Amino acid sequence: MVELTQKRRSVLLGLAGLGVGHALLPSAAEAEGGAASQGYVLGPTEGEHLVHFRNPGNIFIKVDPLKGSKNLAIGTQQVPIGAGIPIHIHFEADEAFYILEGRGSFILNDVPLPFEKGGTIFIPKNSWHGFKNPDQELLLLWMVTPTGLDAFFRETCSPPGIAPKKLTKEQINEIAEKYATKFR
Repeated sequence: MVELTQKRRSVLLGLAGLGVGHALLPSAAEAEGGAASQGYVLGPTEGEHLVHFRNPGNIFIKVDPLKGSKNLAIGTQQVPIGAGIPIHIHFEADEAFYILEGRGSFILNDVPLPFEKGGTIFIPKNSWHGFKNPDQELLLLWMVTPTGLDAFFRETCSPPGIAPKKLTKEQINEIAEKYATKFR
């Protein structure tokens, strides 16, 4: 029985890496007592793979309610040279970043702050923030609690091989509002 459960988990996590696992993984309610809530290990390119709607940057959702964590979402985000992350605010969530690659300028409540590889950025809820990376690609590890950023990415981004969604600024803010977020 344990072997069958491990094989099922391995298949589901592999499918998640292809961007289709989220449809097959147990819901957060089911996961609370199930195998997904017992923990797991993912490789660098495993997790739910999405491509950002504004740029060709990759996002991998690693931890979220669909995978058994009702309070925490974690993932990686690639930000191509010059793409940045627009100024926005989370009304209910604290967020943190660990800089895996690159450097640039982080804007926190209209104050630009330099950052580099190995740095950590903490953003308490109700703080306007964004990134500028004019000369280097970024690879960020993001963490947010409570969850919601993961769901925002699912609604705005696309799996690899699927055309990017053509969203207006108004549509993006409409989706963001569902997750207590607003873009300037």
